[in-house]
Amino acid sequence: MSREDLSDLSIETLYERLRPVTATKGTTFINWGQSFECTPLTVFEPTNEDECRLVFELARREGKHVSFAGIGHSPSDLACTSEFMLRTTKLNRVLEINKDKKYAIVQGGIILEDLHEALAVYDLSMKNLGSISAQTLAGVITTATHGTGIHYGVISTYVMSLTLLLADGSRLFCSREERPDVFMASLCGLGSTGLLLEIQIEVSDVFRLKDVQETVPFSDVIDHLDEYVQSCDFPRFWWYPDADVFRKSLVNRTTEPIQTSSSWFWSSLVGRYFLEFALYLGRFFPSLLPHIGRFAAWLAGPKSTTVDLSKNIFNFDCLFVQYTTEWAIPYTETKACLQDLHAWLSKERADPKGVRPHFPIEVRFSDADDIWLSPSFGRKSTWLGIVQYKPYGSTVVYKPIFDEFENIIMKYDGRPHWAKSHPFYPEDLRKHYPHFDDFVKVLQEVDPDGLLRNEYVRRHIFGDRSVSRMVFERP
Repeated sequence: MSREDLSDLSIETLYERLRPVTATKGTTFINWGQSFECTPLTVFEPTNEDECRLVFELARREGKHVSFAGIGHSPSDLACTSEFMLRTTKLNRVLEINKDKKYAIVQGGIILEDLHEALAVYDLSMKNLGSISAQTLAGVITTATHGTGIHYGVISTYVMSLTLLLADGSRLFCSREERPDVFMASLCGLGSTGLLLEIQIEVSDVFRLKDVQETVPFSDVIDHLDEYVQSCDFPRFWWYPDADVFRKSLVNRTTEPIQTSSSWFWSSLVGRYFLEFALYLGRFFPSLLPHIGRFAAWLAGPKSTTVDLSKNIFNFDCLFVQYTTEWAIPYTETKACLQDLHAWLSKERADPKGVRPHFPIEVRFSDADDIWLSPSFGRKSTWLGIVQYKPYGSTVVYKPIFDEFENIIMKYDGRPHWAKSHPFYPEDLRKHYPHFDDFVKVLQEVDPDGLLRNEYVRRHIFGDRSVSRMVFERP
């Protein structure tokens, strides 16, 4: 179905053809963290490419923007809109898996958990993963979502080619060799270059990982940071400020047999249900929070070893819905930045009226890349993420904590994770991303009328401050 085929259709016919894939009007969209919500004018759930073209054509006729949304895991309002929302979760087919050449071609709306299952049939797996797999692959790619490993790039670096549905309804294939400008813009394009119809991504033979975890003093990680980071494939750390310790996790590939050590009593009953109740009490009695933080650090135990399939080690339980912010800084600035954060939190802890952040502060790493808007562009990076849990979905104090956290991070040339809330506008982004104007140029070429520019993109990329955040609390 070409654009010319659609031009003769009336608006009434477009609505009628889309009726089977149109959700009830007035449906409220809420992200996983329950921190942002919106009520789109209409939500569409197309099942094929032609239906997507119909949505684009209808939006053009009605003068509306189209926003893409997967399952809503982004902690920001990236997917939010008051206009047309196109949900991609039914565009989720596996198109090809090549075991010999180690790649998969899938539709962008596939959820990582389903991709894992499809790859496992061929004894294949993803090369690296973030903390969860309840995300669409398109969402992971268009936000440069990362795992960890100083010699491993963000997940977008494993993409070999993309097939986009552009705003005008045409298909565009791009790779590093063919239309490289569109390719580099789309690998962290926030969904604004076009709908990711097909993603070709490098994969690996299935492999196991050995995760050796140990609780160590804060000073130990500062003194031996580079040694730890370079000593394994996938290092990560969780910092418990109230206990002044890190949970050190050094993960390597292994051929050892699977070995797990989880306990329902400690992991679920105490580590989830009791902990959530304690955090809920902390809303009313903030003096409890330091004790809860120390208890959580104690609960992690002194040392543990786990061997499992890679996806089971990469992914872990994020516990409760949460507010969160995460930034990437140059790896060379890691120690100085952590020491600044430590000084700030120590000062707050000594103040009876100081802020009481939850736990843990996560520290991960990624290799340098050349993706235009990747936070790891041109530099090996350390990712620092902080959360405030929302026990039972309740609201908690977080803005003064996040504001100071971000102020410190920005002193070290921090770049925000695109899927999470941040205060940067074009004048800020231009300083951090040498190809920012190249990115904008591509957007203006592939979508001159801005059909696919949602509120987030218009606000942060094009500087339209009149576009409000669709948020429960954060202004």
